[in-house]
Amino acid sequence: MSILRADNMTGGYGSADILHDCSIAVDRGEIAVIVGPNGAGKSTAMKAVFGMLPLRKGLVTLEGQDITALSPQQRVATGMAFVPQTHNVFTSMTVEENLEMGGFVRRDNIQSTMDEVYSLFPVLKEKRKQAAGELSGGQRQQVAVGRALMTQPKVLMLDEPTAGVSPIVMDELFDRVLEIRNSGIAVLMVEQNARQALAIADTGYVLVTGANRFTDSGAALLNNPEVRKSFLGG
Repeated sequence: MSILRADNMTGGYGSADILHDCSIAVDRGEIAVIVGPNGAGKSTAMKAVFGMLPLRKGLVTLEGQDITALSPQQRVATGMAFVPQTHNVFTSMTVEENLEMGGFVRRDNIQSTMDEVYSLFPVLKEKRKQAAGELSGGQRQQVAVGRALMTQPKVLMLDEPTAGVSPIVMDELFDRVLEIRNSGIAVLMVEQNARQALAIADTGYVLVTGANRFTDSGAALLNNPEVRKSFLGG
């Protein structure tokens, strides 16, 4: 059974539905990637799964429990963490203070988790006393992911984590995402770099106008002629 399931999500902003019976799931120790053209509803689907968008229809469950009515804050308490595409760090605070903010919801000692984050992202340890706003785009993304990991999530949700970074930084971030998956955390990710994202995905979802168009393993989608022609540039 998938640790996180979102079934038949229909909803949007105001009276206009953006999602139409959209379904997404991810299991422990797996990466699920949502891809599709601009305007397909990828980020909207992520926000709906995290409770940032009201659903007219649909069900979201975590470990079999219905969380559809929970707020984003309540979903964090159940084991979900969400990293938005932009405005995802406290720029005036140091790297270490950003990570400490991630541990704010916990009541135990956070040091061992912080050590794990520094092990995953060594550059953050080097720059731990530096303001996050002074970092490069890729390093800021590492801070944002690290802060999310400080909550010890069961599910890590990443919205366009490689947006605006160089190909080398993108490869590094994807390597770290693989390490996170290998630690047993479920990763749900929206990506514009569809070919690279599907290459590391256990499951891929291709959305078109807020609805599921293709669902398969990442490898199968990469080898699907229609997917390649329509969504991966041939």
